[in-house]
Amino acid sequence: MIILGLDPGLATMGFGVVEWDKRQMKPVDFGVVTTPPKTPLPQRLRDIHEGVVFLLETHCPDAVAVEELFFSKNVTTGMTVGQARGVMLLAVAQADVPLFEYKPMQVKLAVTGYGAADKKQVQDMIRMLLGLRVTPKPDDAADALAIAVCHAQSSVMKNIELHNKE
Repeated sequence: MIILGLDPGLATMGFGVVEWDKRQMKPVDFGVVTTPPKTPLPQRLRDIHEGVVFLLETHCPDAVAVEELFFSKNVTTGMTVGQARGVMLLAVAQADVPLFEYKPMQVKLAVTGYGAADKKQVQDMIRMLLGLRVTPKPDDAADALAIAVCHAQSSVMKNIELHNKE
């Protein structure tokens, strides 16, 4: 199974692709899609949409996992990131790929076993879980890999629950 993890952002959208075979996860690709701050918002949103379309066409994922937004202070930033997230979701829907959404605490819990883990703990675990020599940079790419890993871990738990109900 190929999982594409997406970390929403307007200036920097992280992506991480992992291959999961129910026993192990392997990193396939990771990085960021960036948009210049002085570019008008509609063009930035188009660039993010095109970036997600490219990733979907390149990697043909079986599932896409996206982090839900949580903004408690800066509403303006939250709105623009929400718009970026919207075009990401549109691209996934247009490709007809199953979409799964996770709260930041769920991602941290799945990756580290601790829902209040800090960014460095998550990044270190991603490096170890995926057998990477160095921590993925920038942070948005590491976050996107964590979201993909979260989906893989959540799928394992869902399969266990289904099996136990039978």
